[in-house]
Amino acid sequence: MSNQTNIEQTIGEIVANDFRAASIFKEAGIDFCCGGNKSLSDACKEKGADESHLIQQIETLAQTPVSNVMNFKEWEPGFLSDYIMNTHHKFVLKNLPELIFYTQKIADVHGDNHPELLEVAELFAKINEELLQHLKNEEEVLFPALKAAEISATAQVKSTIISEVTRMQGEHEFAGGAMDRINVLTKNYLIPADACNTYRVSLKLLEQFEDDLHIHVHLENNILYPKALKMAQ
Repeated sequence: MSNQTNIEQTIGEIVANDFRAASIFKEAGIDFCCGGNKSLSDACKEKGADESHLIQQIETLAQTPVSNVMNFKEWEPGFLSDYIMNTHHKFVLKNLPELIFYTQKIADVHGDNHPELLEVAELFAKINEELLQHLKNEEEVLFPALKAAEISATAQVKSTIISEVTRMQGEHEFAGGAMDRINVLTKNYLIPADACNTYRVSLKLLEQFEDDLHIHVHLENNILYPKALKMAQ
């Protein structure tokens, strides 16, 4: 894989081709889900990351045998949507109530000394509201439409896919942006000296939630949705 090829590829394409690259971008602070449509070169300039070092790391991956890594790009849209629903949707639905409780609790207890927690709680309440409706729409409208299109891609099914994908991408932008803001507010989930156990648990859960959301949105924005739009042509 040449340097030029890597520079021209988008972040999303690189991770879709080899999911192991996600950890490289995470370490560099580069968004590979909502920001996956940016080129490697542009993303590096934006974050002040060492482009040549990242290219070297990606090329090393290409030379390293892949073992037990699921090739999501090869999956049919219906099968991939089932995986997303059973893996990432279930994770979100399990963790949303806990995080609503924890973020509000630490805002109430520590808000005087850490006023940023008030904004964290407010942002997560909005994420909760948006994601609950988002997942419902995917499971009840988009995912069934994808499975229907695999059997018979009628004009109505195609129209549904196009309108739903367009809306879902916008909702991803909101959720991703809100979690990015929480990351900034908490200084990348840095535990302060006066943090109690609940505070520590809350930050750990938020970090895990963000990590899962990045993978979740990547699978949809960079793999599932392009497949869906191709079916709707």
